[in-house]
Amino acid sequence: MDIRLDKNAYGKNAINLSKIIRHPDRHEIRHISVNISLTGDFDEVHTAGDNTKVLPTDTMKNTVYALAKDHFTASIEAFGLYLADHLLFNNPQVTEVRTELTEYCWTRMSFGTAPHPHSFVNGGSEKHVALITKDRQATTLSAGIKDLLILKTTDSGFENYIRDKYTTLKETGDRIFSTECDISWIYETTPPDPEHRYHAIRENLLHTFSTHKSLSVQHTLYAMGENVLKDFPEVKEITLKMPNKHHILFNLQQFGMDNNNEVFIATDEPYGYITGTLTRS
Repeated sequence: MDIRLDKNAYGKNAINLSKIIRHPDRHEIRHISVNISLTGDFDEVHTAGDNTKVLPTDTMKNTVYALAKDHFTASIEAFGLYLADHLLFNNPQVTEVRTELTEYCWTRMSFGTAPHPHSFVNGGSEKHVALITKDRQATTLSAGIKDLLILKTTDSGFENYIRDKYTTLKETGDRIFSTECDISWIYETTPPDPEHRYHAIRENLLHTFSTHKSLSVQHTLYAMGENVLKDFPEVKEITLKMPNKHHILFNLQQFGMDNNNEVFIATDEPYGYITGTLTRS
């Protein structure tokens, strides 16, 4: 029987790192999780148990912490690019490195108008993510937002859909629109300041969500992606995952009361799941 090893990779996941960046008048706290994956000439470790070309995953973990001291000083995109360069340059048996970084958001405490120099509050579920794929010829950088929970109380409706004998959903021209988004975009060219560009794209997405007259989740998903591609020429593709976090109007008529879009049942499950990828034609 002719058997061969097909695509394979290995690495280290969930390398959790916190770093304090100390300025004369304040501190920054950065909390990230790093995944590393290597692809390359690793056939013999599988077929013959020959480990001579294997960089231990424990070494990968240590490399993240050691490089973070001097090189994690700005964006997670910049650190991920540096980490990928280091692993590829120092390991000739490797043909491709993938570094995936997730940053957990902390915001500075503020009392009155004065932000506290070294105290922080967790920013909730939202995370800043980046993925770098680097081989001997090219580098691909993508960035994005994970678990972004957003909601608006009007300018959203859902009408004129298919109705059959199992349909009970009532049409509405005014409803709560809530979603917990995962959004990622791929750069055509690496921006000179990835951190600034990330925040600009995030603000663009939120502005579109808040101002768009939504006729469906799909309608707003497209508008959000379209505006990013229009306003940021260095972005070549954007993918949005927007589960519909349902808020169902509660029947107050059974108590002789009117419900003018005021009282809702907030449900986690089941939920609608809507995705889309937009690219330049």
